[in-house]
Amino acid sequence: MSNSMIDLLIEPKPRDLGEFSVRRTLPDRRRQRVGPFIFFDHMGPADFPPGKGVNVRSHPHIGLATVTYLFDGEILHRDSLGYVQPIRPGEVNWMTAGRGIVHSEKVTDEVLASGQHLHGLQIWVALPVEKEEIEPRFEHYTAGDIPAVERDDATITIIIGEAFGRASPVRTESTTIYAAVEAQEGASVELPEAEELAVYVVDGDVDIAGNSIGGGVMAILSDRRDAPVIAKSPSRFMFAGGDRLEGDREIWWNFVSSSPKLMAAAKEAWKSGQFDEVPGETDFIPLPEG
Repeated sequence: MSNSMIDLLIEPKPRDLGEFSVRRTLPDRRRQRVGPFIFFDHMGPADFPPGKGVNVRSHPHIGLATVTYLFDGEILHRDSLGYVQPIRPGEVNWMTAGRGIVHSEKVTDEVLASGQHLHGLQIWVALPVEKEEIEPRFEHYTAGDIPAVERDDATITIIIGEAFGRASPVRTESTTIYAAVEAQEGASVELPEAEELAVYVVDGDVDIAGNSIGGGVMAILSDRRDAPVIAKSPSRFMFAGGDRLEGDREIWWNFVSSSPKLMAAAKEAWKSGQFDEVPGETDFIPLPEG
């Protein structure tokens, strides 16, 4: 790399989820987190013919919050708190697992019948240690709730946090920055302020301090951030970061925790049916062996 502005470039790891595949950049063996971001999946783009669709059965989470952000398509969220909420492009589904929540991700009968083009990001953020066991909650924000600004041939949507003079209404448990940028060729986009920060290129090609970064690659930035992101072609990219969380985290299946005791208890609770169920659903993903 041409200078010390980039600490690490992470190439995505493909993961087959059955109905579709994802490209995963976090966690990486060299870097587990950026700010609170501990899991970063790029879904699709994927085309589902009529009769086929996302069908992620009920499964549990602890110690984290999830955020789904779509560019195309629709996913139907259901959870053990009783929420049933489709998410569409530009909207935000924020689910705080805390001490434990169960949810499924599927599609409506209408989407299943028609088929769809699906493209988006699914992210986990780790909760601060002192908030890992808070009560679970779910919040939905429409596209109109999420602020956007125009900068030098670029549209910047402030999904979470405060940047570029605007603040998102999404409620978080730690300082978090998450923004989507759609940039025309040649656009120069300044970096938001954050203790830790990464740039993820969804599609297109960008330059950061002389480093060319293509679609699917995450650049984790150093503390030296003296150059903008320049779009070398029409590009879409994300800023992700925030305050550094203290302490280690273990990730096992759908659980994130700083406590081996809490992790073991969550495994036993799911195995023995102690988690609350998603109303109206009986299908679920069993606890993995090992």
